[in-house]
Amino acid sequence: MLHVFLERLAREYSFQRAKPFSGSEFGNFVRHDIALEAKRTLLYWPFDLTVKSSVGAGNWAAVPWLAFFDPIETTSATSGIYVVYLINPQTEEIYLSLNQGTTAVYSEFGTTRGQEILRRNATYMTDRVSDFAKTFEISTIDLGSYERLPSGYIAGHAFGKKYKSGQIDGDSFNDDLQRMLSAYSALVERGGLTPIDMMHEEAGTQDIEETRRYIFARRIERAPNVRPQVLEKRGYVCERCGLDPAIHLSFSGIRNNAPLDVHHCKPIHHLAEGERRRYKIPNDFLVLCPTCHRLIHQQNDPSDIDELKSKINFDFKLRV
Repeated sequence: MLHVFLERLAREYSFQRAKPFSGSEFGNFVRHDIALEAKRTLLYWPFDLTVKSSVGAGNWAAVPWLAFFDPIETTSATSGIYVVYLINPQTEEIYLSLNQGTTAVYSEFGTTRGQEILRRNATYMTDRVSDFAKTFEISTIDLGSYERLPSGYIAGHAFGKKYKSGQIDGDSFNDDLQRMLSAYSALVERGGLTPIDMMHEEAGTQDIEETRRYIFARRIERAPNVRPQVLEKRGYVCERCGLDPAIHLSFSGIRNNAPLDVHHCKPIHHLAEGERRRYKIPNDFLVLCPTCHRLIHQQNDPSDIDELKSKINFDFKLRV
């Protein structure tokens, strides 16, 4: 079970860290075996997540971790929001945490200002999913280190739970993780860290549920795991007006950077929170030019390509 693997990490890390980093069997255990066990844990749960476990890159990290990333939000611990187990090797404690990327914030704002922003963001995250946060602990975490990255993890912690190695109930541990991943899913669907006024402006409505649905649909369209696959499988031409950037705009750059949008055409307005992630690539998407994309989002049914066709009386296919 996952908690057994993490307990071993907590117990042995200080000892193993005194050994050479390169070629460490323990490092391989953390990066491979723990990550694999985490993926097994997710097999029967309704979450589409990327998993990574780390003890550092090139050198032993002060704080090892196991993280879960929603590709719609992020695929890396350097930016975005994610769920993570953080280990305090000194006390052999394990923290389950809803946290956020430290490196990107530090790069933009520096360490001191960056930590202020991380703390502010953590409060915002807690407020946005307060219905989940109230079932966890919101107190500050102790990682046994105040180096630059651990200090960022501490500042970026929104809420979570602490476990002591050797005193963990496996069933409760799994229940906590499932609830935390549900909180993470809800946070992403509710807009993540995007301010509500910006969400309303982009969605063109003041209705909070309609805004959340619109923003989430757009985040799916922009997700790094979605756009390249849809473009490759559906083609690099607008499926309504036939605009081909290579021909009509003399575009010669990287194909995935072409001025085309990926449109999530499966209606989500009737789906409840947590159900909106059920999409298939490429069947539930269209490739559209920016103009056609804006027009289809103004329709009552953003999946009705025939209605969109009826509104447009030009066709690039006829102008090649």
